[in-house]
Formats: sequence, C-alpha cells, structure tokens
Amino acid sequence: MVSWIISRIVVLAFGTLYPAYSSYKAVKTKNVKEYVKWMMYWIVFALFSTAETVTDLLLSWFPFYFELKIAFVIWLLSPYTKGSSVLYRKFVHPTLSNKEKEIDEYIAQAKDRSYETMMKFGKRGLNLAANAAVTAATKGQGVLSDKLRSFSMSQRKRPPLTTQRRLPESCCPHPPDPSSTPRPAVPPPPAGSPQTHWLCTLSTETVTAAGF
Repeated sequence: MVSWIISRIVVLAFGTLYPAYSSYKAVKTKNVKEYVKWMMYWIVFALFSTAETVTDLLLSWFPFYFELKIAFVIWLLSPYTKGSSVLYRKFVHPTLSNKEKEIDEYIAQAKDRSYETMMKFGKRGLNLAANAAVTAATKGQGVLSDKLRSFSMSQRKRPPLTTQRRLPESCCPHPPDPSSTPRPAVPPPPAGSPQTHWLCTLSTETVTAAGF
C-alpha cells in the first residue's frame, strides 16, 4: 500500500507536473530543441500511461512492481539517461512510421462510424422521446375524458337540489281562519214584516208535522 502511494506521488509530481511546466517554458522561449525533447517525452509517457493501466491490474502482485515504476519514470526524465529520447528514436518513431497510413485510415473510419452511430442513436432517441410524449398526451386525454364522463353521470343520477325560501309574513299574509272570525250579529226582523210572517208560518208547519 505504501509503495503504491509513493509511486502515484512520484508519477504525478515528476512524471506529469514537472514535464508540463518544462513544456510551457519551451513553448514560451520558442526553444526548438527543448520543444522537440518534451514532445518526445509526452508521446512516450502516453504509451506508458496506457500500459500502466493494464499492468496495474495484472502485475501489481509482482515483487517490487511499484519500485520499478518509480525507477522507470526517473529514467525517462533524467538528463543523463535521456530515456524518453532513446525509446522514441529506437522504438516509437520507427513503429509509427511503418504503421502511419494504417493508423490514419483507421482513425478516419472510426470518425465516420462514430458520426454515423451518433446520428443514428440521436434520431432513435428523438423518435423515442416523441413517441413517449404522444403516448403520455393520449393517456392524459383519455383519463381526463373518463373523469369528465363519470362526473357528468354522477350529476345526472343525483336528484336536483331545491331550496325553499320562506318569505316574511308581511309579504304574504296567511288567510284568516273562518272559525276564529266573529260573525256580525243580524238584527231580528221587525214585527209585522213579511219576513216575520214567513217565519211564523214555517214554525207552525213544522210543529204540525211533528205531531204536536
């Protein structure tokens, strides 16, 4: 664990930060010699980082593996060994020169395929999004129509609400009760009038009919 931490610190500090600053100085001063030197280093270091990803998974159990990585990075940077320049001139440059055309063709094909694939997946994604939006809108309309239909049916089945408003008695007075209304007294007819004679005759006939 300690060896891994130390190796990571050495790789980040001496393998990345220091060469980055030195490359900045070379670009600023427009020193062609230093510029070429650090360009060769970055090419070799890129290959080293790619290989490191695989070897950390397969060879991390190997004794002194991380110590060897530290020694390799120092060998690449040392102005006495000039490891990056040696590896570039003897191995990297000849290999890339022989495979340059094939690599260029592969990169061009990869660009075309990646563009076509991106457009294909982009169109498919847009179609899926459009279909999902249409489906959601259709379902929403169906649910809304069902709710409106059920609401209208419930309103039809419900009896109408009637409100009775009682008007004040001053507006619509109740009719008077005949039994409670006193009748005006009728004065008896005067003696000797035709009405008195009719009443006496009616009384005599009634008594005769009754057998008195």
